[in-house]
Amino acid sequence: MTNPSPVTIRPYRESDLATLLPMNNAAVPAVSELTDTKFAALIADALVCLVADLDGHPAGFLLCLAEGQNYDSPNYAWVSRNRQRFAYTDRICVGENARGKGIGEALYRALFALQKDSGRTVLCEVNERPPNPGSMKFHSRLGFREIGRLDHGDKAVVFLEKSND
Repeated sequence: MTNPSPVTIRPYRESDLATLLPMNNAAVPAVSELTDTKFAALIADALVCLVADLDGHPAGFLLCLAEGQNYDSPNYAWVSRNRQRFAYTDRICVGENARGKGIGEALYRALFALQKDSGRTVLCEVNERPPNPGSMKFHSRLGFREIGRLDHGDKAVVFLEKSND
């Protein structure tokens, strides 16, 4: 039996865009589709964008926004109204061939470590309609708890929070 390849978490580099954008857009409707320009702008505004390398290649990413951003998103607006200081996970994506290897958990654990003494809680939302039960189970296992819901008509989300203890 061979050992699984280790996952390395690192900050985003500009050269990652060509790999991460298709990964993001393949994850629709769990995340919103982006153009390269919009994705680059979102990364520039991010509190942090972490990349998971597997075998030396990007296999996933987590993009997190802090409070006070001018981000045109009803979900971000909800979080801004309901929390003063936060690290909001706008999107987390893992490449289809890299799933089931602990990459999502490794990305979140790195975020938790970065935010430990920041005074921010870590927040995200998960689709309730269309349902995403795998993501709900994943976030619950990491210690996230429901703090609210928002219905957009054709889509509905559940907001989740993890205190940084």
